[in-house]
Amino acid sequence: MDSARDMNQEILAQSANEARGLAIDAVHACSSGHLGLPLGCAEIGAVLFGNSLNFNPDAPKWLNRDRFILSAGHGSMFLYSWLHLSGYDLPLEELKNFRQLGSSTPGHPENFMTPGVEATTGPLGQGVANAVGYALSGKHAAAKFNTAEHTIFDNHIVALLGDGCLQEGVAKEAIAFAGHNHLDNLILIYDSNDVTLDAMAEISQGEDAEQYFKSQCWDVATIDGHDLTAVAEAVDQAKKNDNGRPTVIIAKTVIAKGIPEVSGTSAGHGEGGANHAESARKGLGLPEETFYISDATKSFFAERKEQLIAEFNAWNETYEAWSQANSELAEELSANIANAVPSDLLDQIPEFDADYKGATRASGGEVIQHVAKAMPSLVTGSADLYGSTKNYIKDGGDFNQNNYAGRNIWYGIREHAMGAISNGIAYDGLFRASCATFAVFADYLRPSIRIAALSHLPVTYILTHDSVGVGEDGPTHQPVETVSGLRVIAGLDVFRPADAEETVGAWAASMHRTDGPSALFLTRQNVPNYSETPVTVRREGAYFGGYVLKKESGELTTIIMATGSEVEHAMNAAKELGDGVRVVSMPCLERFDRQSDEYKESVLPASCKKRVSIEAGVTGLWWKYVGCEGKALGIDRFGISAPGGTVMKELGMTADHVVAAVKELG
Repeated sequence: MDSARDMNQEILAQSANEARGLAIDAVHACSSGHLGLPLGCAEIGAVLFGNSLNFNPDAPKWLNRDRFILSAGHGSMFLYSWLHLSGYDLPLEELKNFRQLGSSTPGHPENFMTPGVEATTGPLGQGVANAVGYALSGKHAAAKFNTAEHTIFDNHIVALLGDGCLQEGVAKEAIAFAGHNHLDNLILIYDSNDVTLDAMAEISQGEDAEQYFKSQCWDVATIDGHDLTAVAEAVDQAKKNDNGRPTVIIAKTVIAKGIPEVSGTSAGHGEGGANHAESARKGLGLPEETFYISDATKSFFAERKEQLIAEFNAWNETYEAWSQANSELAEELSANIANAVPSDLLDQIPEFDADYKGATRASGGEVIQHVAKAMPSLVTGSADLYGSTKNYIKDGGDFNQNNYAGRNIWYGIREHAMGAISNGIAYDGLFRASCATFAVFADYLRPSIRIAALSHLPVTYILTHDSVGVGEDGPTHQPVETVSGLRVIAGLDVFRPADAEETVGAWAASMHRTDGPSALFLTRQNVPNYSETPVTVRREGAYFGGYVLKKESGELTTIIMATGSEVEHAMNAAKELGDGVRVVSMPCLERFDRQSDEYKESVLPASCKKRVSIEAGVTGLWWKYVGCEGKALGIDRFGISAPGGTVMKELGMTADHVVAAVKELG
């Protein structure tokens, strides 16, 4: 890494203006996008990509690269321009196709589309928390894999954000977490241009940013964001600091700098400045040619790339020496990177006693111990609820400034940040992230769950106290709409296991799914163990999403479907209704829907129209399975404050109601 004193300021200043030109031309070409940040932060980009960041464009996932996250994702042309100039596999033609169908330059950065994009950013503040997750992952990796003889992880996480990110609560939660946990490998660059989308920032904020960050145990540097030397020195100092304090660089900038007609105003935030593209290009000293990059800039970044590759090669030598000296650690790290999951994971989890009767949060708490043993990559966290969510890894240690190798993360009451930090861990790809809270609070981390699904991140959410069975805490804590509310997120698997063995299957299915997130809804109240059905059938039933828990003993006349604690009511009703009744447990509708037509027909034969479902939640999604001639029993209202059993009975979650519904169908 070059020092601030040695950098070529002339060519960096020139490249900053050429990057401005690329942004102007791209936004002008499609009449859509955001110019404010790409123009206002051009010098910051020049320093980061031309001097201060350590990366290899030919190996975008290099383990020890500095990670750069553009939290203010609307300024995506900033990132695309610098990735192109740096030599990533992002041709100029892709910049010309900005925001067009099928291009690698979508409106907001998406990690699965563009080399060099670390995180899908768009919802403001998420990227800040993602960066904290990356920093946590980096600290955990260094603690687990570095040795006295070899350092293979010593990188930094850099995130660029704006006023909008800092106004979102998720960022504030993550900032507090990072300061408290001494994540000094984290550097935030705050594009402080005093402007938001609608108006000048003073209309909606009056915070003293310096004092705020200092109060959160951060180091703070305030600089002129257009001063190349100041930017480079601030980043260099932040990288050198090993004092237990993350760093924020408050960079005072002019939004849309380079377009006098809109610079420094809220009008400079969006695409309006592109209307002045020709005069702006001229004012920046650029030729009439659009998407112009000078030979000098190309040569500079080509030489810079060679230097970066040389540093990468030197690190590779260290890595090879480390691997030879630490074969077990090297094997573990390779497995982590490959997202490897033991093929016999189910077999590594002992069977529960046939007469086991406990809440699925309790059985889940036992299952996670065995999963954690089988998968050293698994880390877990809770929003100040370990005692209730039961997901604490008993021999895993606590992650904190004194033990970054700890596998239990204490998030505090910060569900927003917990979700987005978990995403950051998952983006980094070195560890499997899981986190827990009460089901009703899933809405606090819902934006992160949605992004995890969009970005194909294998995060596992443990959501306990899953129904009105919570009881006395009342309707504020009874998540009648939450299970179905998450089911409508595309790409998310939602499990609601009925007993301990289905819980095992749900956990294993979640781990084996490496292309998206899973949510495990677990009960507070005890449920029976359906030992009359073989263990393997119940465990594998979670994989299939729906299966025959109790087969009819005569000619099939009726199908009763249920999930979670209501399976007990379905089973009891079937016993009363006679030998023509089949009980289908549906722990995960999404997985069931992905099965073959033949399998689904074997579970829910189309010829049987007499169907009833029961679930302690809203009924809207169940009509897909019961059909027009069936009946969906549920709770299409808020709950009641009373003992859990009383609430269930009062709201119709009983075997008697199932029996009555079946009889009503004739």
